[in-house]
Amino acid sequence: MIFTEEHEALRKTVRDFVEKEINPHCDEWEEAGEFPARELFKKLGNLGILGIQKPEEYGGMGLDYSYNLVAAEELGTAQCGGVPLAIGVQTDMCTPAIARFGSDQLKREFLAPAISGDKIGCIGVSEVGAGSDVAGLTTNAKKEGDDYIINGSKMWITNSPKADFICLLANTSGGKAHSNKSLIVVPMNTPGITFSKHLNKLGMRSSETAQVFFDDVRVPQRNRIGAEGTGFMMQMVQFQEERLWGAANVIKALEMCIEKTIEYCRERKTFGTPLINNQVIHFRLAELQTEVEALRALTYQACELHVQGKDVTKLASMAKLKAGRLGREVTDSCLQYWGGMGYMWENQLSRAFRDVRLVSIGGGADEIMLGIICKLMGTLPGKRKE
Repeated sequence: MIFTEEHEALRKTVRDFVEKEINPHCDEWEEAGEFPARELFKKLGNLGILGIQKPEEYGGMGLDYSYNLVAAEELGTAQCGGVPLAIGVQTDMCTPAIARFGSDQLKREFLAPAISGDKIGCIGVSEVGAGSDVAGLTTNAKKEGDDYIINGSKMWITNSPKADFICLLANTSGGKAHSNKSLIVVPMNTPGITFSKHLNKLGMRSSETAQVFFDDVRVPQRNRIGAEGTGFMMQMVQFQEERLWGAANVIKALEMCIEKTIEYCRERKTFGTPLINNQVIHFRLAELQTEVEALRALTYQACELHVQGKDVTKLASMAKLKAGRLGREVTDSCLQYWGGMGYMWENQLSRAFRDVRLVSIGGGADEIMLGIICKLMGTLPGKRKE
């Protein structure tokens, strides 16, 4: 992929923002289990970072996805994973379907303020009994007059405690699992919505995550995105950009782990010589950097084809799979070379080790990615008929 001066200018804007507005506060926000999302999102909105590929008539930049990829990559330089994750939820998880399929009313009421940073959004897909198995969700929205009455719950919902709206996937009919679901934009101040306490997560500590409960929540049917029954399809489309974002966001985060490990291994001496002089270490770091470059190439290829309008389901799934597995490999290997220092909770390598574990789970687990890839390769066995 060839980046233009405009790409590089955006890259610098995002990198400067991370260095000035995020990194100085990461330790504090990780300890608190939250960050000042409204203040930070408004600053991002003022810079246009929340609407890079969104339509200009609603406040976006109207650029193609390659610019979004650049931003995701630079957000990976943050010294915690939770804040970039919360930003990615806003830009690439809860708003793409509104931008692509939503009515003008939905775009003006929810998309435009999400782009400007005046409203915070979240995405409601996963449930306690239906995480990667999206078809198995049980939250339902039944028609009553011109409204939907929503009942059920959603689990592991990032941004939900501070969110103004949720892009909710719910069953709106009793038909087949892939054609009975709709995406509905639900304001979070609607009566009947309640939250669990903040979930106590292994990593991504600075992002706020909770379970959301819906008890006879009434919303107008005009808040549905697109036609009824097309929600599953829209969510699958939305997943592709989420997965590309996740892969891009990991690249520089892993490079930083390698760079910091090199620095530490140059300073730390054992038996009178720097750790970096051990062949097992400098060879291993060379292998890891090579793998990161392979992930970058795969992600860039998927992005370029996506910009051309091609179906990148297979490549996006491969990039997501590779990002999750490589994230675990890089952080585990690098942490080992830090020895006891790497085992300390506050150490940045320890934090990256915990944070990156989510990449193999969220947005579709590794096993789901493998199933998608196998299906598109023609090697997935058909379901047995009873």
